[in-house]
Amino acid sequence: MKFPRRVRIVEVAPRDGLQSLSRTLPTAEKIWLVDTLSALGFGTIEVTGFVSPRAIPNLADADAVMAGIMRRSGTLYRGLAPNRRGAERAVAAGCDEIVGLVTASEGYTARNQNMTLTDALTQALASHDVARGAGCRFVLAIGMAFFCPYDGAIDESRVLGLIDAAWEAGVRSVYLAGSLGLEHPREVQDRFGRIRARWPGVELGYHVHDMGGMAAANTLCALEAGIDWLETAICGIGGGVATPTATGNYPTEDMVRMLSDCGIETGLDARAVMLAAREISLRLGLPLTSAAGRCGDRSENLRATTTPQPRQGLTSPPVISHP
Repeated sequence: MKFPRRVRIVEVAPRDGLQSLSRTLPTAEKIWLVDTLSALGFGTIEVTGFVSPRAIPNLADADAVMAGIMRRSGTLYRGLAPNRRGAERAVAAGCDEIVGLVTASEGYTARNQNMTLTDALTQALASHDVARGAGCRFVLAIGMAFFCPYDGAIDESRVLGLIDAAWEAGVRSVYLAGSLGLEHPREVQDRFGRIRARWPGVELGYHVHDMGGMAAANTLCALEAGIDWLETAICGIGGGVATPTATGNYPTEDMVRMLSDCGIETGLDARAVMLAAREISLRLGLPLTSAAGRCGDRSENLRATTTPQPRQGLTSPPVISHP
């Protein structure tokens, strides 16, 4: 496989992760989370969403979170804004980048946004107009870009049609979200490859989920197809949609470690991200689902095998304690 020399990692846990929790974190803890991620050196952090508090109460303090974070030079602080009103709030709050959202599924859009796909795209492009008028970066997120629990497999022509409409409106940055994580490597490589061939100038990203257990393979195929960035969440939190099964975001600590092992630069220290994931999990009471967080890296496992350990069952992995 041909890997790029470098790829960007966008951290989405503060928005896409926290909005799905069964409890609402205090504003101060959300600010601490963003500041912790900033200190790791992420180039883009999705801080919050400017949405109706009735629809997503966990993000009701979006303006206060944006006002409280410590901004790091070199980091873009992003906000989700699915419509014009949300984009106006995001601009006023000082977001460096705004995300407009549309899903490629008519069924999902009707059930969860109570509108047609055409209406959802119109609202997302209205968000783009606001961002462009304010001199703010804009990204169009296309959710359910491969499979939907209501509509089944998403036809590639629908995804390409959405990008075509966005491109005509002036959008130059787009990402595809698996949303369930049931896409497969060949599908991922083909879809991103066709987008890259048709719009060679587009900035192209992949928001990674892992319900099907193929996230790592899908990521490598997306990289070979020419994407520019990947979206993940520390501790693998969030990313749930209206399905009977958990569909969590792919853990950032696993992604950074894999890319580092492949010799792909991210600008992030894999061990520092792993240790931060453990700290975040403990402080915020979040489940630590990642392999890196639970099992450690090579250096920890080397110590585990050279230092006397309590006897384990034959099928048990080495016990790695948090530092």
